[in-house]
Amino acid sequence: MNIYSLMLLGVSLAMDSFSVSVCKGLAVGRPSWKGGILCGAWFGGFQALMPLIGFFLGTGFREYITAIDHWVAFALLAFIGGNMIKESFSAEEDTSSASFSFKTMFLMAVATSIDALAVGIALAMETGTDIYLAVLIIGVVTFILSAVGFKVAARFGKKYEKKAVFAGGVILVFLGTKILFEHLEIMEKLFG
Repeated sequence: MNIYSLMLLGVSLAMDSFSVSVCKGLAVGRPSWKGGILCGAWFGGFQALMPLIGFFLGTGFREYITAIDHWVAFALLAFIGGNMIKESFSAEEDTSSASFSFKTMFLMAVATSIDALAVGIALAMETGTDIYLAVLIIGVVTFILSAVGFKVAARFGKKYEKKAVFAGGVILVFLGTKILFEHLEIMEKLFG
């Protein structure tokens, strides 16, 4: 993946964390930058860690599925993106606690980064991806968006939350489709 694709991936993965940070900012009432930095550190850290774990898990079985790796990457990204799109249309309200306790933040960080684990597995199927650059970009983008989302929650609130999740889902489906088409195009060039 090139740097632009990695940036898009980082933004799309950050949308769940952004959404939860907005909810946390609303729960706090008067969000501060200190709280925003705390949200950014938790969410950005886990969004960086999970794809790294997924990547190493994926490379363990990549050699066994190289013939279908592009389909695996496409399926994972399309599934995660589709779920995000579906979630953006859900009438269910996202509730968040005002607490910054270890347990609360840990559970929220894990919950918002599970999809990043699957993306890490998908990245293992994509040859030529610099996983360390990818996790750096994903972590930094998530940190920034989570911190800003927490801080601006009082101003913008719920207005853009669902739209951000929808956009993240569309980006993931797009990236999965791009991986699939690039691989099929390469295969067609090789085998005619």
